[in-house]
Amino acid sequence: MSASTASRRRREEPELRPVDALTEDEARTELASLAQEIKRHDRLYYTDAAPEISDADYDALRRRNTDIEARFPELIRTDSPTRRVGAAPAAGFAKVTHSRPMLSLENAFEEQDVRDFFAGVRNFFRRTSTEALVAEDKIEIMAEPKIDGLSIALSYRNGRLALGATRGDGTTGENVTTNLRTLDTVPEMLAGEGWPELIEVRGEVYLERAGFFALNEERAASGESVFANPRNASAGSLRQLDSAITARRPLKFFAYAWGEASAPFARTHEEALARFRDWGFSVNPRSRLCRGVDEALAYYREIAAERAELPYDIDGVVYKVNDLALQERLGMVSRAPRWAVAQKFPAQQAQTVLRDISIQVGRQGSLTPVAMLEPITVGGVVVQRATLHNEDEIQRKDVRIGDTVVVQRAGDVIPQIVSVVLDRRPKEAVPYQFPDHCPICGSLAMREPGQVARRCTGGLICAAQAVERLRHFVSRHCFDIEGLGEKHITAFWQDGLIRQPGDIFRLDPEVIAKREGWGELSARNLMTAIDERRRISLERFINALGIPQVGEATARLLARHYRSLAAWRREMEAAQDPDSEARAGLLDIHGIGEDMAADILGFFAEPHNRAVLDDLAGEVTVLDYEAPAQRTASPLAGKTIVFTGTLERMSRSEAKARAEALGANVTGSVSAKTDYIVAGADPGSKATKAAALGVTLLDEAAWLSLAGEAAG
Repeated sequence: MSASTASRRRREEPELRPVDALTEDEARTELASLAQEIKRHDRLYYTDAAPEISDADYDALRRRNTDIEARFPELIRTDSPTRRVGAAPAAGFAKVTHSRPMLSLENAFEEQDVRDFFAGVRNFFRRTSTEALVAEDKIEIMAEPKIDGLSIALSYRNGRLALGATRGDGTTGENVTTNLRTLDTVPEMLAGEGWPELIEVRGEVYLERAGFFALNEERAASGESVFANPRNASAGSLRQLDSAITARRPLKFFAYAWGEASAPFARTHEEALARFRDWGFSVNPRSRLCRGVDEALAYYREIAAERAELPYDIDGVVYKVNDLALQERLGMVSRAPRWAVAQKFPAQQAQTVLRDISIQVGRQGSLTPVAMLEPITVGGVVVQRATLHNEDEIQRKDVRIGDTVVVQRAGDVIPQIVSVVLDRRPKEAVPYQFPDHCPICGSLAMREPGQVARRCTGGLICAAQAVERLRHFVSRHCFDIEGLGEKHITAFWQDGLIRQPGDIFRLDPEVIAKREGWGELSARNLMTAIDERRRISLERFINALGIPQVGEATARLLARHYRSLAAWRREMEAAQDPDSEARAGLLDIHGIGEDMAADILGFFAEPHNRAVLDDLAGEVTVLDYEAPAQRTASPLAGKTIVFTGTLERMSRSEAKARAEALGANVTGSVSAKTDYIVAGADPGSKATKAAALGVTLLDEAAWLSLAGEAAG
């Protein structure tokens, strides 16, 4: 039936009763009918591209629904059209802190990497040099295609969708619930039975290629810029302030994991996926249970061969230990679980011409060469720049301006130059001379013995270093100040509005409003965004300082160990003495070696850095470290534990992971600050020292009892 025919037939139907004349029962019946009718027309328009009514008639249906709901608000349905396609949020998206972090995965690029993963699982449970609890060829793995989309968490309370959030940085995401309600594959109410009172279902929002191509054709026809790939299109579609725009795009959702759950609902990952299907979610039908590494690798080769035939983009395969009890015991390391790995497909390559080499100066003064390329599409993404790493790499590959080069892009890794096509080298091409002076401030660029990077010696007088440090300070994983990007940081620095981090919090909105490209509203919005970041977690604050070698994972280690900014600063200043207990305590943190400790202590040895900390103390509040919710009730939270000797019932690796999962700090040496020493067979001198210091000594049975009590 055509749209004109449907419109004509609708006009011939009897007039509807005025909303004011409806009884409650009539209103309830009509709202139920409207919900189904509008949902059907949404599917015909947005998904099937085959509308049966005109836009005017569709708008009339929605207005009728809205008017009835306004008169009978107590009758608003959970599947109401006003819930699925609603009004835009007033400004941006609210932040959501995930109850459990949304972890990233370690990557495997070669077959041997996958074999190493299986061996790592086996070795984690090894009790002695000759005995293992898990054999590699017996480990059950759920394997599934790695969808190239946007990670999402959906929280359901009593079976009803309560919150939908993006992954964000893994700890904090964005509330996009309104937009997610527009997806047919996101249930408003869970079906079936057996779902916990609270369950957070995680998965991927994606666009099939057909929908992506159609969307780009539509955008090109209307003069809008096109998306580079389906993943970018998915992210852009889901982050629309107007959910009606999201609804017009054929987004889909695959469920494959979960976060917080108020009660257990499965014993294996395979069983959990079956539950998701029962509850109304789409689960990738290509997921498969594999037994042992050889079956897993065979699955990878099968999916790789069929990759082009799949309706959606994938960039590899994910392997997850099937047994949830083993997953729990394996735990995580840094920001990735030990029980999962992603095997990526081989890097995609293309050839293009190297037009120039640009030198970037980082916040630590490192000079990094960047290849400026003739634009080329690699793996569905237009590439114009690629890293050349350092001057040694340029010499080793003999890369010259004007060369035809092979460009490689693997997953989300920065594109890189793989090699030069020598038979296409121009006759006039000459070897590249790496600069020995900073291109920004003109200072000498030195290369220390044993170092690969050449560094600008200009320090604080180098604008590039100053700007890069400020950019890092406000970046997503640090203070995350919206609206203060590279362009604004650079302009504010050049005009003397900011020189150090504390200046950001003293910006004058009246001065900013008078600048070119700004106004009162945009200046006020910026100051609001800045003020919202005057309270910050300790780990984000440490990361924002830009200490060499200290990124997100190390910042979290330091925050968890020292608990407060005051304690961390006090210990780092005491640790300037190489023979101090504070220095030993820093080196005792698992994951911090001599070089990293030297960089951390070097930061505190610099008077300017201490002045920056003093200045920030007057502008921001740094919150004490808070352990994740599941750790806070643990009697081991914040305790320092040392393991020594041979344990019989679990490997040392598992024991350490168990303690850290319960909020404890695991160190390698005994001191007066040690709370417990867990002694297995042949404990050695550590147990003797612990006894002398009065540290509580636990045998393996007492440790298991305490850990079980903490976990319970």
